[in-house]
Amino acid sequence: MNQTLDVNERDGTLKSIGHVSYLLHLIVALGAVLPGMQASVALLVVAFVIDLVKRDEAAGTWQASHFSWRIRSVLWAAGLYLVTAPLWLLFLLPGWIAWGLISIWFLYRIVRGWSSLNANQPMPD
Repeated sequence: MNQTLDVNERDGTLKSIGHVSYLLHLIVALGAVLPGMQASVALLVVAFVIDLVKRDEAAGTWQASHFSWRIRSVLWAAGLYLVTAPLWLLFLLPGWIAWGLISIWFLYRIVRGWSSLNANQPMPD
């Protein structure tokens, strides 16, 4: 019975960490999509570090996929922002469009992941 309690406690803790991480991601994602609501990238860095540090605790659980999902989302978004950054220097409109699309994609990833976390479902690999 203690082992069941430990598993339930661990699942609850990991889920709470997931909620905090998704919330921080969401604040940054909304700031990237909605004008005038710019959030600090520091929030994203905090969420990213939390996910990196706590990922091993989720190993072997359905929640491990959420840690990987969030980490991959941040890495892909960062890479895409870096690759498209020269568009801002060369042409304003293409840079704005590219970053807008990346931001919408990032927001989609956060909403989809958080919805699955709430439904106790793993994310696809």
